[in-house]
Amino acid sequence: MSQITNSELDRRSLLRRAGAVGLAAIPAVGMLSACVGGGSEEPAKQATGEKSADNPLGIDPKAPVEIVIFDGGLGTKYATDVDTPIYKKKWPESEVKYSATQEISTVVQPRLNAGDAPDMINNSGAKMMDFGAIVAAGQAQDLTDLFAAPSFDIAGKTVAETLVPGAVEQGSYSGKPYAVNYSYTVFGLWYNKALFTKNNWTVPTTWAEFTALCDKIKAAGIVPFGYAGNNAAYYMVRALLTSAAKIGTEQALKDIDNLKPGAWTAPAVLEAAKAWGEIGNKYLDKSFLGLKHTEVQLRQNQDKVAFYPCGSWLENEQAKDTPPGFEYAVAAYPSVTTSDQLPAPALNAAAGEIYFASSKGKNPRGGMEYLRVMLSKEAAKEFTNLTKSLTVVAGAAEGLTLSPGLTSANEAITKAGKDLFMGYLFDTWYKKLNDESLSAVNDLMFKGGDAQKFCDRMEAASQAIAKDSSVQKQTRS
Repeated sequence: MSQITNSELDRRSLLRRAGAVGLAAIPAVGMLSACVGGGSEEPAKQATGEKSADNPLGIDPKAPVEIVIFDGGLGTKYATDVDTPIYKKKWPESEVKYSATQEISTVVQPRLNAGDAPDMINNSGAKMMDFGAIVAAGQAQDLTDLFAAPSFDIAGKTVAETLVPGAVEQGSYSGKPYAVNYSYTVFGLWYNKALFTKNNWTVPTTWAEFTALCDKIKAAGIVPFGYAGNNAAYYMVRALLTSAAKIGTEQALKDIDNLKPGAWTAPAVLEAAKAWGEIGNKYLDKSFLGLKHTEVQLRQNQDKVAFYPCGSWLENEQAKDTPPGFEYAVAAYPSVTTSDQLPAPALNAAAGEIYFASSKGKNPRGGMEYLRVMLSKEAAKEFTNLTKSLTVVAGAAEGLTLSPGLTSANEAITKAGKDLFMGYLFDTWYKKLNDESLSAVNDLMFKGGDAQKFCDRMEAASQAIAKDSSVQKQTRS
């Protein structure tokens, strides 16, 4: 039995990752102009009520609230079986209109542009919307009032005060909060602990140990490392840039986010690209380029793939296909060089899975209230219980018996200690740069790509965006 303590959660420094923590987070919406269309239209009337101690957001208790949930790795039971019943108990006269989809942009984007949006939206998955463009178009509700409101069930605290450090800032654009990044994810190398125990394989901490073990695994007839090129290239981008951060500290990623000239060709990124490119050349099944994430994950469940780069939603996503005796575990990415500036246990852990209220819907206040319910301790605890994923509500998982994968993730967080880092943000800020990274990393890993070419290609894409005055720029310090 493993438990998460408040102090362990409080040490975390979170990343404002919006949606990429879902399944294969490859945005499918066009550039900013594609999102802005019709976004300036105001709805004829929005439901409001009188603010009070019992109704801090001033919702109309009788107004319906419509929510759309992404049906992916986290499932939807947390919405149907937990959040909605809590909301209905508080506001029995309000109808909660619920729907789920795997194609968020297809279903929601036209409604956003028409000024007829759902009130609360879970923006995630392979067809997530370009959230930076949504914010720029004024289609996302400013959540300042939500975070300043009293917690739904933690007396004496505001919603913001119940969250792990950095949670509000991670959903902020230009200093204002527009998103709740709800799920807290640990990223690393996932493997079957039972398989490793059976073969007396030791989880590597150095790159030399990593490649030596990959040789042993390959000799045993198992693909040492794999990911799906079709729709999960994001997983590999994160692995590569996590290694870059361990080599050169998180400053390497901040420079990338800030579109700093030379950021992509910096030594830390080049070293990481060389190391991972070699893994692709020697240990990756090239047929995985055409596969989807669940197909490669199923191969891992069948012990045909040893290491899989992913986030801690993996265990829940594969629950139906995980055979008895398979024991998910996660390891930090090994140190690439002997002079990495962050130690081997250093870990990328991030807040993600974006939820937001639409400013153009019929009931944005109701959408915010639904988010306040989600950020209650009761709802957060049950979310973890159902999804095997942590949330940004501090201490909400205390006392829960955790699954093997989540136990391992929690142990990895403890080992990392102060060396948890937030990661990068460019993928949610600049869609074109994200798209380029997905294609470039696949070329590097599957097509014998050259590390210098990878870096040069990404540098050119970065600077093209830096010079494009039509793209709204974001910065981080």
